[in-house]
Amino acid sequence: MTTDILVEHNPSPAKLEVMGVYDWPVWSKEVSEFPWRYEARETCYVLEGEVVVTPDDGKPVTIRKGDLAIFPAGLSCTWNIKASIKKHYDMD
Repeated sequence: MTTDILVEHNPSPAKLEVMGVYDWPVWSKEVSEFPWRYEARETCYVLEGEVVVTPDDGKPVTIRKGDLAIFPAGLSCTWNIKASIKKHYDMD
């Protein structure tokens, strides 16, 4: 099982449209830090803010406004929200 977080910086508007990103639910959270576990694979597109996600067994990954990120199922990590975050997300 991979615990790698995949991040694509500034994906093209066409790619986002094909993926249907703007139809996905929106989640937002203020500056905070908390543990999280992904039971299913999640793809998200960040509309606002910045977060540092640190897998329990890996290196920190910074995700910012305009990034498309994929979190694998089974990933245990800590979210450290540096600037209030707002994202579209989709679970597989």
